[in-house]
Amino acid sequence: MKSLESKSMVLIHHHLKALRLPTVAAECEKVAARCAADNVDHLTYLLQLTELELLDREKRAADRRLKAAKFPTLKTLENFDFAARPSVNKMLIAELARCEYVDKKENLLMIGNPGTGKSHLATALAAEACAKGYRVRFFRTTELVTSLIEARNELSFLRLKAQLARLDLLVLDELGYVPASKVGAELLFDVISTAYERTSLIVTSNLPFELWTEVLGSERLTGATLDRLTHRCRIIETKGESYRLQDAKSRGRRRQPKHDDAVAEQVAAAVTDPAAEVMPEPVDNPQAAV
Repeated sequence: MKSLESKSMVLIHHHLKALRLPTVAAECEKVAARCAADNVDHLTYLLQLTELELLDREKRAADRRLKAAKFPTLKTLENFDFAARPSVNKMLIAELARCEYVDKKENLLMIGNPGTGKSHLATALAAEACAKGYRVRFFRTTELVTSLIEARNELSFLRLKAQLARLDLLVLDELGYVPASKVGAELLFDVISTAYERTSLIVTSNLPFELWTEVLGSERLTGATLDRLTHRCRIIETKGESYRLQDAKSRGRRRQPKHDDAVAEQVAAAVTDPAAEVMPEPVDNPQAAV
């Protein structure tokens, strides 16, 4: 009897592999034992197995979408410090995390100084879109422009454009940090124009709109770009001081008291013990101390 059961399990695993049901294959014996102990029927057993397969399949698909998005670093909304950025509406971000703006083909523009959390928010919202089944791609704007120019020179521009057109959400990070060449600005505009009302865009920039001409070069091109980006869009401002600058200042403040505390201890010792002396600071030139 056991040899017959063993042969059956070998065949079951073979069939499940052919049907591409790896989770069912991995869990079927364990779930069968549990269902037998609980005295549940065959349909309940089948339901539990198929639910496990679907959940695992959704997780694997979400992982593939995250990998395809090519985020430089994965960020989450849970790790964003809303208290340090009161200009960012937390309720609005929670609403955007539902990704209805992607269905409506709307854009998100995030404007603020460097280090104020624009890229963090853009990445976190785009990751939420990946989890909900949307096709996402993240680019630093300069890298996209470089790829577009190279593709144009290699006659593969149409293929790259087709890849971008299949996306549900395109993230253009750090627009404005490096001025684009005339060709680069025109190619970037072509991508934005093609995405208009077809693909949602998240764009982050350290420049206010009136200074975008410094990046795109032409007032005409800048006007046309902003016209497409700002139609049906949400604008989020991240005001305040750079996180990195704040962190550097806090590290400096943590180091500074060590020296001050040592001097204070010496002064306190001199006050309590008249024979004690406050040690002078060491000098590089011994003769200078004479």
